[in-house]
Amino acid sequence: MAGTVYKPPRLLRNPHLQSVLSSLPMRRANGLRDLQRTGAITREHIIDAGDGVRLLGHHSAVPGRDPRGVVLLLHGWEGSSESGYMRHTAARLLGEGFDVFRLNFRDHGDTHHLNEGLFHSCRLAEVVQATKWVAERFPSPAFLAAGYSLGGNFALRLALAAPEAGIPLRHAAAVCPAVDPSAVMRSLESGSPFYHWYFMKKWRGSLRKKRALFPSHHDFDDAVLAQDMRGLTHWLVKRHTDKQDVEDYFAGYAVAGGRLAGLQIPVSVLAAADDPVIPIDTLHALQLPAHSTLEVAEHGGHCGFIEGANLRGFSERWVTAKLVAAVSAM
Repeated sequence: MAGTVYKPPRLLRNPHLQSVLSSLPMRRANGLRDLQRTGAITREHIIDAGDGVRLLGHHSAVPGRDPRGVVLLLHGWEGSSESGYMRHTAARLLGEGFDVFRLNFRDHGDTHHLNEGLFHSCRLAEVVQATKWVAERFPSPAFLAAGYSLGGNFALRLALAAPEAGIPLRHAAAVCPAVDPSAVMRSLESGSPFYHWYFMKKWRGSLRKKRALFPSHHDFDDAVLAQDMRGLTHWLVKRHTDKQDVEDYFAGYAVAGGRLAGLQIPVSVLAAADDPVIPIDTLHALQLPAHSTLEVAEHGGHCGFIEGANLRGFSERWVTAKLVAAVSAM
């Protein structure tokens, strides 16, 4: 484990301020401007992810340039390919010569209509298939991945699954990954009520969209939606997964403890000691192989790492630096 060079101004050392600033509409708008300044052309793609599943993503490339690699970017729970951190990271990567593919998970972004079944975090197979499609559709000297929060969890699981799936993944970077979902739930239940409220507001809105689009398949009433996060997760597990209970579901996508010890593909992990969502002890407990690294910043909040008034972040620079180094070492 190592520290980082991230040293925010004193006024930006509050973890809640960091977490809120990261999700501001202004940060998304700034990210879009940075993307546009790269001169990249962005095209939308709907991917056949197997078993009738369709996922939507955006491929960005600078015309007339041979990329040094292609990077798959994965967003967090109830985020999207258009989240501020996704746009800013894409712009940084494009500036360093990469092409970028920003993938939406099922039911994220404006994609609820593409699939009848609900999103849940154990749906790794469809993300693996989509990743394989991206790697084959956009061949390049190097294929890499990066993700934030739940997207960081998926990026780490992709690194585990890639060799058997035939995905030529070279390196994966994860920012504030949810490595122990059970601990994350406990953190949301015992910490500041704001984060529970924020995620539940977005999740309930997503489920309402799904119900309106597929009323015969999703006939749950508002009493279901009125439950707290643990109650609604229990309902999801019982109705829409093959897991026995909530803890079995969490174990189904956890990468905590020694689950990453056998990684064949190197990964880099960035965490914040003051993250109000992801308990830092779950990151310290990771057993990573020698080719992989964990860096912990004293400050940063949850996927924040904001550096100043322009709302650009250290995390997008960190992801880019890690992936540049991985390609340079090839």
